[in-house]
Amino acid sequence: MTGLPAYDPTLYKGSAAYYLRGRPPYSLALREAVSAECALDGTGRLLDVGCGPGVLAAELAPVVYEAVGLDPDPDMLTEAARHAARAGVTNVRWVQGLAEQIPDLNLGIFRLVTFGQSFHWTARERVAESVYDLLEPGGSIVLVGHSVDKRPEPTGPGHPKIPHEAILALIDSYLGSRRRSGQGYQGPPTDRWEAALRRTRFGQPREVVSPGRTDIVQDSDGVLANYLSMSFCAPHLFGDRLDSFEAELRRTLAERSPSGLFWDWPGDTDIVIADKPR
Repeated sequence: MTGLPAYDPTLYKGSAAYYLRGRPPYSLALREAVSAECALDGTGRLLDVGCGPGVLAAELAPVVYEAVGLDPDPDMLTEAARHAARAGVTNVRWVQGLAEQIPDLNLGIFRLVTFGQSFHWTARERVAESVYDLLEPGGSIVLVGHSVDKRPEPTGPGHPKIPHEAILALIDSYLGSRRRSGQGYQGPPTDRWEAALRRTRFGQPREVVSPGRTDIVQDSDGVLANYLSMSFCAPHLFGDRLDSFEAELRRTLAERSPSGLFWDWPGDTDIVIADKPR
């Protein structure tokens, strides 16, 4: 295919090993919510685009006949295979490739195509149109992410919240205030996912909010892993200052929690769904 966007293979360089340890999980009711909304009955196929280490693919694979995880980063796919094996998921396979390459990958037809916090990395309208062509009639595209503004903040388990502002200030002191992204910089999103879908054949999507977990507790290793799993804080960006950054981050955390534990509140799980007409 011609006209593919330039892919930067350093976007998540060194981050794959930290992702599953550091990223907060989705709602415990995610599988149930997606199954109900998309009428999953164990017979359809799932494509998870930008699957990373397989979080969403492994979660939804039990309610489909076959799942395919697609990601351009080979290290993420290695972690995904390990994650699925540990979870006892056997009906998923992993494919290396970009979302924009979907028309040329001969992946087949799907009941469900998901994006777990990955849609914004793609040429959104172009990719959504390709997904539309891959879906069986009545199939759905599902965009999943965290959202902290769907309800008032709930009560946590009693530990201090992760001091994100202090951590981001520390990252800025090492990497600069402009958000890094691989070999370049990451600009702010132009608009919401829903707006991009409205500009495609999918039209107006619907939104389902699944209650986020309020019991997630991270130690300093988990907080560090959370940030090192992010593209703007990927380990390679620090060069030979990575050890220094880790030490300063641990000191910052120790000052704020005598127990060394923190409440991780990612928000509720926001599920944006659009269907292909039957």
